[in-house]
Amino acid sequence: MISVKILSYKSPQRYAVKRTLIAAQNDLQNTYPHLEIAVTEVKTVPEMEQYTPVLILPSLVVNEKLVCVDRFPKKDEVIRWLRDAIEEHA
Repeated sequence: MISVKILSYKSPQRYAVKRTLIAAQNDLQNTYPHLEIAVTEVKTVPEMEQYTPVLILPSLVVNEKLVCVDRFPKKDEVIRWLRDAIEEHA
């Protein structure tokens, strides 16, 4: 199980990042059929500040590791971060 946190206080930003995350998961499903991702949306400033002081644009945390700060990640990047998390658990 991979834990992913989407950090943003704006709902449209969280939605956009979540769509990218789902697309990345779908691409990896053939290679890793048992891939499970637990997604948490972090919406409050105090919670987000536990990971990053940057709050204007969304950030992404994979297995408690901040991987993307203050921007919208690309699908290929998310795939790489998810693969890295899978390999760390292997």
